[in-house]
Amino acid sequence: MQRRKLGRSGLEIAPIVFGGNVFGWTADEATSFALLDAFVASGFNCIDTADVYSRWAPGHTGGESEIIIGKWLKRRGKHDDVIIATKVGADMGDGKTGLKAAYIVQAAEASLKRLQLDHIDLYQEHWDDGGAPVEETIEAFGKLVKAGKVRALGASNISPERLRASQAAAGSGPRYETLQPHYNLVERAGYERDYEKLAVEQGLAVIPYWSLAAGYLTGKYRSEADLSKSPRGEGVKKYLTSNGPRVLAALDEVAAGLHATPAQVALAWLIARPSITAPIASATTVAQWHDIAKAAELKLSAEAVKKLDAASA
Repeated sequence: MQRRKLGRSGLEIAPIVFGGNVFGWTADEATSFALLDAFVASGFNCIDTADVYSRWAPGHTGGESEIIIGKWLKRRGKHDDVIIATKVGADMGDGKTGLKAAYIVQAAEASLKRLQLDHIDLYQEHWDDGGAPVEETIEAFGKLVKAGKVRALGASNISPERLRASQAAAGSGPRYETLQPHYNLVERAGYERDYEKLAVEQGLAVIPYWSLAAGYLTGKYRSEADLSKSPRGEGVKKYLTSNGPRVLAALDEVAAGLHATPAQVALAWLIARPSITAPIASATTVAQWHDIAKAAELKLSAEAVKKLDAASA
């Protein structure tokens, strides 16, 4: 399968990243192991998680996803064929939050322990911390790289201004090689206006999250009556009154012509966009994963891309 570069890191990934927020939350350990096995067997290799996954669930404290990934890695006995990406900076409770240097070191050690690894392939700032100077944050990340505990660095949910400042502060040392923005067919403006040119200029690999707009772009939610189908239903309600219905209509039309699903087409549109490296997508069943995986081989014609661009503009 085609591999795409993660900036200047030397790491390469397949064109879809598995979103590990489901592990230990909507997918129990056995299901998570089956999903991870199917993901790798399909030829894909990058798994994205975060220390905070899934602290929001009742009874959870965070770290559940990393723990499951760690158990899976130990069971299979190897790590060299997969890229493990995790994040730091979200609120873990008890004052564990932010991007000050001391906390980054503490959080990295905690993630390594949960993942049962001696290094993290891609370590990303999850949420920017305005109380931490970018110089302090990037220096702390750089020390982890130089110590061999992290291979590459990335950023998510950071302002363009602080991203530029971070890259400048890194100088010739370790810098951000990836950007993880919120971007999909129904939410294009923020990334395209504020980040796309910057990402290209900086040579950043872009791995967008919410690639399927919390499931809306699968076509599962077409009316208010559909919102009760899932706990995520209320989160997609806003799309029903925005450009959502117009985008779904275009997805349906393109998908029908390709004998594909709307979800496959929505991901293929992202994969085909020149500035995008690999969208993040999740599944909670192996069948769902196999359906999503087909997006990596789906070729959209110029006419199909134009139709989707117009509907989602």
